[in-house]
Amino acid sequence: MHMKWISVLLLLQLSGHFSPGTCGKVLVWPPEYSHWINMKTILDALVQRGHEVTVLTSSASILVDPNKPSAIQFEVFPTSLTKDDMVSFFMQLINKWTYDLPKETFWTHFSLMQEIFWEGADFVEKLCKDAVLNKKLLRKLQESRFDVVLADPSGPCGELLAELLKIPFVYSLRFSFGYTIEKYSGGLPFPPSYVPIVFSELSDHMTFMERVKNMIYNLYFDFWFQAFCENWDQLCSKALGRPTTLFELMRKAEIWFIRTYWDFEFPRPLLPHFQFVGGLHCKPAKPLPKEMEEFVQSSGENGIVVFSLGSMVTNMTEERANVIASALAQVPQKIIWRYDGKKPDTLGPNTRLYKWIPQNDLLGHPKTKAFITHGGTNGIYEAIYHGIPMVGLPMFADQPDNIAHMKTKGAAIRLDFNTISSTDLLNALKTVINDPLYKENTMKISRIHHDQPMKPLDRTVFWIEFVMRHKGAKHLRPAALDLTWFQYHSLDVIGFLLACVATATFVITKCVLFCCRKFFKTGKKEKRE
Repeated sequence: MHMKWISVLLLLQLSGHFSPGTCGKVLVWPPEYSHWINMKTILDALVQRGHEVTVLTSSASILVDPNKPSAIQFEVFPTSLTKDDMVSFFMQLINKWTYDLPKETFWTHFSLMQEIFWEGADFVEKLCKDAVLNKKLLRKLQESRFDVVLADPSGPCGELLAELLKIPFVYSLRFSFGYTIEKYSGGLPFPPSYVPIVFSELSDHMTFMERVKNMIYNLYFDFWFQAFCENWDQLCSKALGRPTTLFELMRKAEIWFIRTYWDFEFPRPLLPHFQFVGGLHCKPAKPLPKEMEEFVQSSGENGIVVFSLGSMVTNMTEERANVIASALAQVPQKIIWRYDGKKPDTLGPNTRLYKWIPQNDLLGHPKTKAFITHGGTNGIYEAIYHGIPMVGLPMFADQPDNIAHMKTKGAAIRLDFNTISSTDLLNALKTVINDPLYKENTMKISRIHHDQPMKPLDRTVFWIEFVMRHKGAKHLRPAALDLTWFQYHSLDVIGFLLACVATATFVITKCVLFCCRKFFKTGKKEKRE
């Protein structure tokens, strides 16, 4: 009898686990580099929950490797681009953004940045075109009957695939240029009086001139977004066989996963279909490889410093490498440096170079004292998770803004990668290691990060499953997305009220003038009589 009840309970569990609506089919339009690393964490969690995950990737993808053993399925489509084309483009983009963008004048800086971004958009557009205009591929995807699409709006196409397949989609992103996509496609308010625009490197407490700067950035990126959409509008209309716009498709996103949290962000307005999931990839540290652990332990009480410029930057100029190595050689800590280039001549005996490092495990090691970082969101969050103060060397994209946030919160010192001297880096390292305030501030942020009712990854998985169960999340959609820009800002109402006031003022004025004329005429007549 006892075994019978156990069998019944097991059957109930299995039927509940595999019942329709519990396990679904997820289609993924993947980004590259750190964006893919972050997204893959979500996909692994979905697979563990029993969902079938299919990544739609091109034959030119850089990091998405269908040949690696994985529970994730891959659908590879042919493209005219090659992997070498992709790698070459991204390396040129990084070099231009890091070394060639002048920072003296706003217009020159952002016009050149716009050119770089346009080149990247052309690459993504080619990939998207090869996917959505491939009838054989689309037929196969339609027959697979997916439940939801997971995409990153920094590389559009996922929303177009979702429209073609007639299924809901969700977004995962850190930011868009000037927050334009979140603002105009997601309906999220961004008051420029206290919400700093990405790339402005401002905090939420701005002086008058900083608010002027923030407003200029806001207007500039609004204009930029409208120009960016033009080519995509043509592709979307061609693929769907009817006039449409990328903006129209993007605003159909059911849930927006933002890869930050209130430990990092400044307080700002939020809507129910936006979920902050920063640090979803973070996890407790695992033991280090034996040789690396021995080197770490040899540091004694001084501890170690971890140095990495992320997944996209593995090299730098010899001059810059020697400047940095010279500073690192002068600190008492041991240094673990992720670096794939010629060994610097000034490298000290306290520094080890590695082509790859287990960054999360190193940052979680009790002997780690500081983290020298380019300021990528993934690395920033691993440092927050483990409570490690930072020295920031931001280079491109959101990195300067990320470091500006950490600097404002007292957890980092920012240095300029292009003009840094050995003395600058040495002093910055000594400060974040020896000044207890930096560690205290970082630990405060870390405690906020850990003090959440649900882990960021669990929250992400929950909302993806929610969208699959309910075929969307329309009840969270703000009515603002159905309003025109003048209705959203109540310009029509203001105009109507002004017209009413003007009409009433006109009528009253006319009545008063009429009464006055009548009175004066009557008075004159009485005098003559």
